[in-house]
Amino acid sequence: MTDKTALTPATHTAPPARFSHGVRKGNILQVAGQVGFLPAEEGRNPTPAGPTLREQTLQTLANVKAVLEAGGASWDDAMMIRVYLTDVDHFAEMNAIYNTYFEEQGLTAPPAARTTVYVGLPAGLLVEIDALAVLG
Repeated sequence: MTDKTALTPATHTAPPARFSHGVRKGNILQVAGQVGFLPAEEGRNPTPAGPTLREQTLQTLANVKAVLEAGGASWDDAMMIRVYLTDVDHFAEMNAIYNTYFEEQGLTAPPAARTTVYVGLPAGLLVEIDALAVLG
């Protein structure tokens, strides 16, 4: 039986409830929903990267990547990415940001993905992204 390992990168604050930023068991790594908070700083509350979808999406992707790396994975190991937006009008802009980001990452075989509108994020947050990776 393979142990389950909880992941919290140094850039992340401790979760506000009893969950992990990511969990790896064997060669499966699940990244919990990440938002566009800037890297953690002692004494500072979690702070969004900025008010725009672009700022928050790029930071959210960086936060997902940090959890992947903490679990020994990379974007190339990502099998599924789920994006949750708070505004249906953000679909086209998010897709453009997403496409450019993964092109810059050199990702040749993009993961499966889905985007949905979700209105349950805390005030001011525009996007949440989670990922499932399989290593090896």
